[in-house]
Amino acid sequence: SRFETCWPALMKDSHGVIIIFNPDLPSHLKEIEMWYSCFVQQQPLLDSQCLLVAHHKPGSAGDMENLSLAYPLNKLKLIHSNLEEDPEDVRMEFIKYFRSIITIINESREKEEMSIIS
Repeated sequence: SRFETCWPALMKDSHGVIIIFNPDLPSHLKEIEMWYSCFVQQQPLLDSQCLLVAHHKPGSAGDMENLSLAYPLNKLKLIHSNLEEDPEDVRMEFIKYFRSIITIINESREKEEMSIIS
């Protein structure tokens, strides 16, 4: 991709990765493996620092329940967003995700401080 040269700058000091994809496009299912590999595994971030969002376009007949992702993507938190039907649900999931990231940041900061003290 023509933006690959920017990736190191994007990744620097990042604490979380949200990957949004269209589950109705088979090409997207292949691409998210590449995004996960580059942005999560190679950093390295924990799987809990990554959120997958399967975004369903208005009127798409996408089957929300039966989206089965292959390993290692199936270990990640996956939410379905359909802003027509349930925007509040998506908002709550984002808040939960951000809270978990803040917890991870605080815990790693405390570990660093303790290692400096001891």
